Amino acid sequence: MQRKQPLAVRPATQDSRPPVLKVITPDLEARARILVVDDDEHNLLAIRTVLEDVGEVVVAKSGEEALRALLRGEFAVILLDVYMPGMDGYEVARMIRGREQTKRIPIIFLSAVNKETEHLIRGYSMGAVDYVFKPVEPIVLQSKVAVFVDLFLMTREIRRKAEAEQELLDATIRANAERLRAERELRLAEQRQSAIIQSLPILLYLETEGVSPRMPKLVSGDFTAMTGLGVDEIRRTPTLWHDRLHPEDRERVEAALKGRGHGAPLAMEYRWQHADGRYRHVLDQAVPLREADGKPMEYAGTLLDVTERKDLETQLLHVRKMDAIGKLTGGIAHDFNNLLAAVIGGLGMIERRVPLDEEHRKILAMTQHAAGQGTELVSRLLAFARKQRLEPAAIDLTALAGAVDDLLSHTLGGLVEIAWDIEPDVAHPYADEAQLELALMNLAINARDAMPDGGTIHISAREAAVEARDDIGLPAGRYVVLTVADAGCGIAPDLLERVMEPFFTTKDVGKGTGLGLSMVYGFANQSGGTVRIESCEGDGTRVELWLPRSAEGIVKTSPIEPAPAPISNACLNILLVDDHEGVRATTAALLEDLGHLPVSAEDGPGVLDLLGANPDGVDLIISDYAMPHVSGAEVIRRARQIRPALPAIIITGYADSSAIDLADQQVVAVNKPFTPAQMKDAIARAMEAKAPD
Repeated sequence: MQRKQPLAVRPATQDSRPPVLKVITPDLEARARILVVDDDEHNLLAIRTVLEDVGEVVVAKSGEEALRALLRGEFAVILLDVYMPGMDGYEVARMIRGREQTKRIPIIFLSAVNKETEHLIRGYSMGAVDYVFKPVEPIVLQSKVAVFVDLFLMTREIRRKAEAEQELLDATIRANAERLRAERELRLAEQRQSAIIQSLPILLYLETEGVSPRMPKLVSGDFTAMTGLGVDEIRRTPTLWHDRLHPEDRERVEAALKGRGHGAPLAMEYRWQHADGRYRHVLDQAVPLREADGKPMEYAGTLLDVTERKDLETQLLHVRKMDAIGKLTGGIAHDFNNLLAAVIGGLGMIERRVPLDEEHRKILAMTQHAAGQGTELVSRLLAFARKQRLEPAAIDLTALAGAVDDLLSHTLGGLVEIAWDIEPDVAHPYADEAQLELALMNLAINARDAMPDGGTIHISAREAAVEARDDIGLPAGRYVVLTVADAGCGIAPDLLERVMEPFFTTKDVGKGTGLGLSMVYGFANQSGGTVRIESCEGDGTRVELWLPRSAEGIVKTSPIEPAPAPISNACLNILLVDDHEGVRATTAALLEDLGHLPVSAEDGPGVLDLLGANPDGVDLIISDYAMPHVSGAEVIRRARQIRPALPAIIITGYADSSAIDLADQQVVAVNKPFTPAQMKDAIARAMEAKAPD
């Protein structure tokens, strides 16, 4: 946990000292109470000094003490420190919101750290209405607290007025004079509130009990800005509020309003159609104002537009869902790679050891081809899971366009053509060129399938800046945006969020694997970018691929073929460890066919025992990477403690380059499934390399 910082109140000079905000109430003995919770006594003293003119400040040094204070009376607002020993601010807020008596008290979080969106959303989800970050200006803190104190006092004043009106029925001229005085004071309070409420995205209303159709009376707030409609339109069409409810929310809202008829408070969220046709998320809260006999007379409530908060919650849930699917997909790909390694290894052993006639060789070749397609499928899964090996570099977009045109020339058919639009002086994207070509190919093929009658696929390149406040989900900076657009059938809105999930496809059965867009999504995220999709049914689709901008130019080099490692024909004593029985058996058979003497073990401790028994009798160790208890990297480290500079090979079906990058340790990595030639070359490179002592 980050170190807690004490609250710092910025000092003010004598000439520029901010004015003190005082909450004026008719009854000085009925001041609103403010609960301040902080484990630091200096913070409590500073806040008490700042807010003592706004209301009665009650302090608590822990979450437990705060909860006890809430049992002894009501508060206008709670200022809650996020980080406290024992019960932190989030837990205290959750418990406050869990109690019927306290769940509507506004909570303002005090924090010196964690200003990121994720932490803010967590605070708001716990019930916070605002954040104040340390150090704070006194006038800022006073202003924020005064808003909620005034709202609290106004609600209390309305209740008091209702009680006073009942007394006025039996009072004389003195009571009438008192009523007039109370009304004047209420008007003054409303005028004071008006300036504050007008600046907030909130509407205050009063609604008579039992009125149908619903006709709230607006007290304050900018109704037109929130709804796009004028108040007169609501009055002319009494059913307008009900008619603009989202069809899926209408029944639930009607049931909540019926329950309100028993005098219960109201708190619900629903979607309401703005004048521009879009639905906005609205938080509707109301409390009953009762007559002397306890019967509800009317309701005082608030309408708050929470669309932005709901959008952020939806984005966060989508990111978490895709991350969880990526982790699951990576695990499946790892297990599938083990199965493919065993299958391909077994097929290779049959091909090498069993004499086959021509017909059987054809069957074997078809099976090997199917296994190869499985390998390609796994590579796409790894791309989505962001666990493929990438070699990023600055990419020449002009050369990229030529390469993609060549790759697609025989694929798109005669009815579809590609039109490129690369802005002049656009920067070079920084990514893996081969994977970028594959991503553009997948997007182009999807665009072709969306235009069965033919058309033009527009591929463009431009630069774009991301500001810190943008909701695109990327760090601030400049990016290269590659856009693939078509004029095809488009994608339905309810399917748009799912198209990047693996195996989800909008194509007919047998016409797509559902891995094209998921591969593009994984590649973009692993490259430090993102993917954005805009689509309208019947009006085409635009897919934007955002990639980091290269800080350097392209280095032109002549292609040089790497010199192959010298192939040794010597018979080697090899220790082989793999927890998958099929992979272990086929790999051992392959090593025998290459002329070596393998000794197998099923786990790390087993192979280390074999090495310890005869350290000088081993020439090479080959280990699987992902094994229970002890990983392959740890096996090699321990083996070299027994036998320094022992040549080593890692074989893996989990292509996470950051996890298995052991080049500095002179360990050769081989991905599953592998061919005999790849294993032979890996052995030669491992024996040629000098492992560190």
